[in-house]
Amino acid sequence: MKNVKLKIKEAQRKDQKAFNELFDNHWSYLYSFQLKKTSNAELAEEISIITFARAFDRIATFDDQYEFKTWLVTISKNIYNDLVRKQKNKINLKTLSYPEDLQEFSTEDQPSPEEIMITNENLDALFEKIKSLKKDYRKILQLRFFEGLSYKEISIKMDQPINTVKVKLLRAKNLLNQKIINDPE
Repeated sequence: MKNVKLKIKEAQRKDQKAFNELFDNHWSYLYSFQLKKTSNAELAEEISIITFARAFDRIATFDDQYEFKTWLVTISKNIYNDLVRKQKNKINLKTLSYPEDLQEFSTEDQPSPEEIMITNENLDALFEKIKSLKKDYRKILQLRFFEGLSYKEISIKMDQPINTVKVKLLRAKNLLNQKIINDPE
């Protein structure tokens, strides 16, 4: 990835491609960190998704004298600590509170060339790849691409904050893209 600080500046100006690059280049590191901490793949993934949602929501507050990875890990640790405290009170992960509105996260609800390409793929092969994803990811892709719902509508339908929907959709698209690349037929 080009200069991380440059990508952060672009993300602070609401550049969706910059958000995607930051996500792509830091997902594995953050997920691995949480997987080591929690020893639970689903929990590590959920904490990582929430971390990116919070980070993208608060990208304007990032201080570039620090490393971006360090900032993400700090957010991630705080989410984990919140979870541990809340679990003691029998509250599950979905009740963690964070801002529900991330209006400026994406440039618009316009499909990208990648989204257009995905919808034009051989549907049978594409459906098989989608079926191999986790239930949440299958559902979010279906709502977005096949039912044409907006982020807000998906948020309501899935009863999840809009920023979580956006990060999960990004993650689902990345996983689907990997499946398409690895098995192009």
